[in-house]
Amino acid sequence: AQEPVPFLLGDRGPPPCGRDTGRVTGGSSGIGRATALRFATEGAKVVVADVNESGGEGVIRVIRDKGGEAVYVKTDVAKASAVETLIAGTVRLYGRLDVAFNNAGISIEGRVHEVSEEEWDRLPGINLKGVWLCMKFELIQMLKQGTGAIVNMSSVWGAVGTTGEAPYVASKHGVSGLTKAGALDYAREGIRINEVRPGLIHTPMTANTLSDPARRERIVSKEPIGRPGTAEEVAEAVVWLCSDAASFVTGHALVVDGGYLAQ
Repeated sequence: AQEPVPFLLGDRGPPPCGRDTGRVTGGSSGIGRATALRFATEGAKVVVADVNESGGEGVIRVIRDKGGEAVYVKTDVAKASAVETLIAGTVRLYGRLDVAFNNAGISIEGRVHEVSEEEWDRLPGINLKGVWLCMKFELIQMLKQGTGAIVNMSSVWGAVGTTGEAPYVASKHGVSGLTKAGALDYAREGIRINEVRPGLIHTPMTANTLSDPARRERIVSKEPIGRPGTAEEVAEAVVWLCSDAASFVTGHALVVDGGYLAQ
């Protein structure tokens, strides 16, 4: 299942993150949807970008029904032309791009020898190349402004390994490396780059796994807190990293995993 793609933020009143305009990739469902809604409650204008039109439009309707301002842009983050168009359109609409959450991602199960070349090309093409493309065009705009905050979606599997998910684990390790290198490259140019590393979170991507009682019990038993996290709990971490409260935080991997990695 593909996670939501980008959304952007502008402000209508006091900037939600001490900034004016932002973007999130992966906004139609799961963590992306929750984050888009969370930014909107802070007064941000939100641009949701996703390959899932019905999901993207649905998020926009919820935001508008609550009195917020939002637009949806169908975007494939694996294509440079699509991402460039998304950023250019956001800047035309809001004049700036100050916050970006690069959240688009997919999951493919399989051990190294079981993964096809097509699957290997597809997964990093979205999970890693997609993040790089989004950062590339976000940074071009943020460098013009001299300010900005970017948060990339990684995973606890960006810190350790697991069985049966070789392409996914490799892509998330790549996101973590890209985040660190990018943070160092732009730290003195007013741009902060961080990542979130969620653990087991109840989203559409994990719904099938968690709907099986036996499998759910086996997985949840390994969680120190004793339950899956929620998309809203991850959204809070993303909003904080984008805020001026995190003004001295860059190159950081904020773990939201209920204590899993502490084991």
